[in-house]
Amino acid sequence: MLKKWLGTALLFVLIGIVVFNILQENKDGSTGDIKESKGGMIAPPESAGLEPGQMAPNFELETLGGKKLKLSDLRGEKVILNFWATWCPPCREEMPEMQKIHEDFGDKINIIAVNLTGSETKESDVKEFIDKYNYTYPILLDKNSQVGETYKAFTVPTTYFIGTDGKIQKERKVGPMSYEFMQETLESLE
Repeated sequence: MLKKWLGTALLFVLIGIVVFNILQENKDGSTGDIKESKGGMIAPPESAGLEPGQMAPNFELETLGGKKLKLSDLRGEKVILNFWATWCPPCREEMPEMQKIHEDFGDKINIIAVNLTGSETKESDVKEFIDKYNYTYPILLDKNSQVGETYKAFTVPTTYFIGTDGKIQKERKVGPMSYEFMQETLESLE
């Protein structure tokens, strides 16, 4: 039990440091080794994320509404797979942009927002947050953060772009996405 608590505490400290550094770099305009693109930062290819060309690992999670959703059920469709948490300011920044993309392009792409529920104070916080802002795209609950670990989403928000073939087609995006960035990415997915 102590090891689990220490591991969780260490994970929160590391996430906090990374989020602080991302926010500081955005504020200062410096980028270090991080590649920039319109809309924000993209993690460098040598980072620990899954690589373009890899098959997106399948998973099945429960939605806020209690239904099950499998990633493989979306094969043949484009997917923006986003990992987030309610306590994450950059996540809160991008979610209205994701809602607008969902409203404008929901017939062309699926936005799947995976909440790292294991990192939340309580699961009910997720529902309250979603209800407060009336987000309508699917919210999945990663209750033990296992899917987040599979996708190496150690910093939130982290987003993957999956093509109709079920493969990751772009470098993962770490940090908040703008509407323009998502629209450009959507148009480049196959």
